[in-house]
Amino acid sequence: MSLHLYNTLTRNLEGFEPSDGKKVHMYSCGPTVYDHVHIGNLRTFAFQDVLRRHLRCCGYDLLHVMNITDVDDKIIANAQKANQSISEYTARYIDAFKKDTKMLRLETPEHITLATDHIDAMITLIQRLADKNLTYQSEGSTYFRIAHFENYGKLTRLDTSGMKTGGRVDQDEYEKDDIRDFALWKAPKDGEPYWESPFGPGRPGWHIECSAMSMQYLGATFDIHTGGVDLVFPHHENEIAQSEGATGQQFVRFWVHAEHLLVEGQKMSKSLGNFYTLYDLLDQNYSPEAIRYSLISVPYRKQLNFTFDGLKAATIAIERLRNFKRRLETETFPEGEASELLAAVARARDQFTVAMDDDLNTAQALGAIFDFVRDANTKIDSEDFFEGNRESAIDLLTLFDSIFDVLTMEADCRIPVEEIERFIEERSRARKNRDFARADEIRVELQRQGVVLEDSRDSTHWKYV
Repeated sequence: MSLHLYNTLTRNLEGFEPSDGKKVHMYSCGPTVYDHVHIGNLRTFAFQDVLRRHLRCCGYDLLHVMNITDVDDKIIANAQKANQSISEYTARYIDAFKKDTKMLRLETPEHITLATDHIDAMITLIQRLADKNLTYQSEGSTYFRIAHFENYGKLTRLDTSGMKTGGRVDQDEYEKDDIRDFALWKAPKDGEPYWESPFGPGRPGWHIECSAMSMQYLGATFDIHTGGVDLVFPHHENEIAQSEGATGQQFVRFWVHAEHLLVEGQKMSKSLGNFYTLYDLLDQNYSPEAIRYSLISVPYRKQLNFTFDGLKAATIAIERLRNFKRRLETETFPEGEASELLAAVARARDQFTVAMDDDLNTAQALGAIFDFVRDANTKIDSEDFFEGNRESAIDLLTLFDSIFDVLTMEADCRIPVEEIERFIEERSRARKNRDFARADEIRVELQRQGVVLEDSRDSTHWKYV
């Protein structure tokens, strides 16, 4: 079986290979950096990591682009409230996002692009749309004219027949039944940052950012676009309209979306007290590996019920796998080999690969591995596991970890000791100067990187989580 992915555009499970047969051109919607990302965001980013890893297992090269939205309504409002420029405000959250992804062992895409670095490309794209009579201006802003794009709504199967002519929406996000013309270029309000353009001063709308950046790096048509299901409308629908309206070509071949995450059976919400960032979970002494495992153990198109019992189970599962790996690497086995164990390894490998090829069925893939581990442990206990079976079993775990990446603790995942001590010294100075806000900020930052501080009367000790 070759790789099959569920394509939101066609509502079908389809065989996938890149258009050139060799290199996958893929775009992922990254974070909007007005705050720390939460575990719902991280579930989507972890799914994208699994996808890119399995694409490489399929023998493909990758050109993967992820954007960071560093200008939008929320960012501008929060930056003004903090009396900072948008670049000053977003810098801390961009840095925190990169640290979160490193902690969860998410591979870095080949290009991470900031919206504010690509304003000229967005202006050029809006101009192309204007030349095709797909835009109009109103009160200093430029809007996309949905009625002039024949296929609007094809991703979400929207019926636009009852759409109010001339209706438009200014905010970056809006309700799912709100089908109106959307802003490509937004006139600045008093005190807001802006860029100069042929359409007047302003800043890009959220949707045009991804169209411009993806096509700049991947071309007019590319293979895969990923994101969470919450982005299907309006964001991805509007990306299609802008991009295909400008080029006249298909924008994306495969649209691949991850489902929502629940927490203990409920929608995650600050008001419910079940809103968690990675740091919140690290602070409760859950390991990054257990969190990663929990986020990817349920297939991406199924709703994940994220629970603390699940985190505990993930911790136990990882330790079981690590213990098996230690046995393979350290125990002495009788000479020879057992043919039935060689066959079991081959069977588990095939089952693992078939499961991953089946729309990244991580749950089924895990089942294949744990079935083998159970049987192999039984063989080791009864001294029926032989030296000739060691290498193939280790190779199977290597295949597993090339996707799941939970078996080893890399030294470079941890903040260096000298940096920890520098932070502690800075925190001590802040506390002496009664700058408790800075002291607490340092404590939080270290916890985000897996370091817990323990204050005594005379000193501060630390330990890795």
